[in-house]
Amino acid sequence: MSIGLHERNSGMISPVNDEEIVLSLQKPALWNRRKLELVQWTERPKLKLVPKRTAFFHGCVIDAELHGTLCLLNRKHVATEFSCAGVSIWDEPEDHSLYAYITMKADERSGAFVQWAMRYMEHRLLVVYEPERNRYDLSSFFLGHNRSFCQLMEYCASTFEFETKTT
Repeated sequence: MSIGLHERNSGMISPVNDEEIVLSLQKPALWNRRKLELVQWTERPKLKLVPKRTAFFHGCVIDAELHGTLCLLNRKHVATEFSCAGVSIWDEPEDHSLYAYITMKADERSGAFVQWAMRYMEHRLLVVYEPERNRYDLSSFFLGHNRSFCQLMEYCASTFEFETKTT
């Protein structure tokens, strides 16, 4: 999946294609900055400073940077599907880091979490909804900001409280 690489309209909910809708609101200047960062990232040499740390979560190997976040979300009944704190341009998690992401099935609880995270993280969070798969994709808007994305997502997960509506 290369959702972090698509060009998107900004400032509104904007369909990228039939499969994705951008929910976050980044200004055009930020999209231009991101496009420039992507070009610079693809052209510079990739040095692997530290091997990727992994952990087990529900029988799957995941990126250790997101383990705490996924555990918190699981305890709060926000079901996650996939996560990675370093995705290559070819979606190879062990390759050079481009952006970090978490995907989750769309339901009332995950929708509330997405809104919570968008309020806290603002322009740093890119949120895409995939209607065909009924899921959200939350990723670092800025390329190479994987550690801060992971830390901010963990904070959002730790402070999130789902309030059930009573009628």
